[in-house]
Amino acid sequence: MMAMATNALQARYQLAQAVARRAGDKALEMFRQRDRLVIESKGLQDMVSAADRDTELLIRAEVAARFAGDGFLGEEGGLERPDARFLWVIDPIDGTACFVNGMHAWCLSIGVLCDGRPVMGVVYDPNSGEMFHALEGQGAFVNAVPLKASGAAALSEGVLGVGFSHRVPVSAFLPFLDRTLSSGGMFIRNGSGALMLAYVAAGRLIGYYEPHINAWDCMAGIVLVREAGGTVNDFLAGDGLLQGNPIIAAGSGLYATLVATIGPAQAGTPGPHANGLAFSG
Repeated sequence: MMAMATNALQARYQLAQAVARRAGDKALEMFRQRDRLVIESKGLQDMVSAADRDTELLIRAEVAARFAGDGFLGEEGGLERPDARFLWVIDPIDGTACFVNGMHAWCLSIGVLCDGRPVMGVVYDPNSGEMFHALEGQGAFVNAVPLKASGAAALSEGVLGVGFSHRVPVSAFLPFLDRTLSSGGMFIRNGSGALMLAYVAAGRLIGYYEPHINAWDCMAGIVLVREAGGTVNDFLAGDGLLQGNPIIAAGSGLYATLVATIGPAQAGTPGPHANGLAFSG
């Protein structure tokens, strides 16, 4: 039974990387011709284009052709077969605002849950040709190079990634930035949570915090950071899969400091998917 489960995961892992590259390269072609795209608004600072929809349709079609019983949760296509053992969580273009405005901070993100647990993550950046990928128990990689989360122990020892959406009051977020800067830290926001989580796994960023993020933006990144030896909060607590939650990710030596800097009201509470507050690598 264990060998069967391992083989099933490996087959999906290989497919996830292959389809991410094909779909991402198709999105890159559309990026280069973005003046032809029709852009729609889904809300404040929330856009969608035909590139998002077409890319997700390509991924769903290729996965369904190979694994017809698998489920999907996508930013554009919603939820399909939620009770399936394997659930693919897809953001076809994370960083649409960057995409439509000609900036390179966008990527494709594919996470896979098995029996409700995040076990696989692929984040593909077509602009750089970097494929970040991880499978539970096998480590994390960018292309063929192993990844390792930062060993920083203080916020002053590197750059922190942050994200923000207007689903959260500005007043709830500013104290965290104040405490970060006051402790000697620095932060960036590049417009793609999935890409910044991949950078945490790679040790390029010492951590990442966003007070509310959707599952399709972070599911792949959770696996990447965990497999790179970092620590991630229990994003799936409550109904995080469908309603979103805060995301907190960092190298294991910095995680507790980051949580303390955020404060308990914004960091959220532990859930049933982890022993304590966090998933560790």
